[in-house]
Amino acid sequence: MTILILIQILFPLVLIGWLAFLQPRNLLGMGVQALVTAIALVAIARMGIWVFPPWWTPYLYGVLFLLALGLGVTKHQPKHRMPLSWPGWVMVVGCVAFGVYVGNEAVRSWAGPFPAAASAVDLTFPLRGGHFLIVNGGSNIRINAHLKTLDKSVPRFQAYRGQSYGTDIIQVNRWGLRSRGISPKQPGAYLIYGAPVFAPCAGQVVQAIDGLPDMIIPETDQVNRAGNHVILRCGEAEVILAHFRPQSLLVQSGMAVAVGDAIAEVGNSGASGEPHLHIHAQRPGTLAMPLSGDPLPVRFNSRFLIRSDRVTTPPPENAGVFR
Repeated sequence: MTILILIQILFPLVLIGWLAFLQPRNLLGMGVQALVTAIALVAIARMGIWVFPPWWTPYLYGVLFLLALGLGVTKHQPKHRMPLSWPGWVMVVGCVAFGVYVGNEAVRSWAGPFPAAASAVDLTFPLRGGHFLIVNGGSNIRINAHLKTLDKSVPRFQAYRGQSYGTDIIQVNRWGLRSRGISPKQPGAYLIYGAPVFAPCAGQVVQAIDGLPDMIIPETDQVNRAGNHVILRCGEAEVILAHFRPQSLLVQSGMAVAVGDAIAEVGNSGASGEPHLHIHAQRPGTLAMPLSGDPLPVRFNSRFLIRSDRVTTPPPENAGVFR
C-alpha cells in the first residue's frame, strides 16, 4: 500500500512539474508532451486505488495539469515547429511510445467489455447509511484484482475462482477519507469497521463461518482467506460475503433470509489488507472447495460497479432507496 500511495502521489506530480518547467522549445514537442501527460493522468486515475490520497485527488491533478500547461506555454514560448536536433526527436518518439502504452492501459481498463447482462446476478447493495467506495470491481484485471484467480496455470487459484468478479467495498467520509491516519494498524480506526451488512438477496444460508480473529493491518490470514463469511443460496447462484468481524454473525446454516435482513458486521478477518466488505456471486462450488464455482458478474440495484465508483445509501429504515 505504501508503494501504491507513493506512485499515486509522486508520479503525477513529476509529470505535472515536467510539463510546467521542462517543456520543449518546439510546437510538436510541446503538443506531444501535453497530450501524453494528460493520457498518463487519466490512466493513473482510472487504475489507481484512491483510498489515500482520496478519490477526488485525480480531479485536483486535472486542475494542476491545466495550470502547468498554461505556465509552460507562457514561460517557454516555442521558437520552432519541429525539433532541430536528434535529442529533441528522441524525446518526441519516447513520449509517443509511452503515450501509446498508457493510453492502451486506460482504454482497456475503462472500456473493457462487461459480461453479458443475461448472466449477471441482481443484488441489493448490502451496506446502508453512508458513503461507500469501490476499490475492486469490474471485468478487467486493471481495475479488479480478483480476476487473477481465472488464471488456470496457478493451481491455488482454483479453490477461489468463484470470486473472479468480486467487489470490494470500503466506507469514506464526506472528505473521501476512510480511516484515522494513512494506513493505521488497528481495524477499529477504519470507518467501515463494524458497519452492519444486510442480505443482498432472498435465499438460504448455505454456510456461516465465525470465530476467526480480525487481522492487524497489514497482516493477512492466508489459510482462511475468506475469514468469517456467509454463503447465501439465492436462486441458482451463491452469493458470498466475507471478512466479517468475529462474533458478529446473526445467521446460521440452514436459515432463510429476506432482502435487507442483517447478517453480520464488517471486519478484517481472513486475507484482508484492511477492513472492507467482499462480495461475489458464483455457481455452487464443491463441498471441499465451496468458493470454486464458476464466477458470475453482479449488478447492484441494476448497476455494474467498478473501481472508483461511489455509492451513497440512506439509513436502514429507508432501505431500498439507491442514489
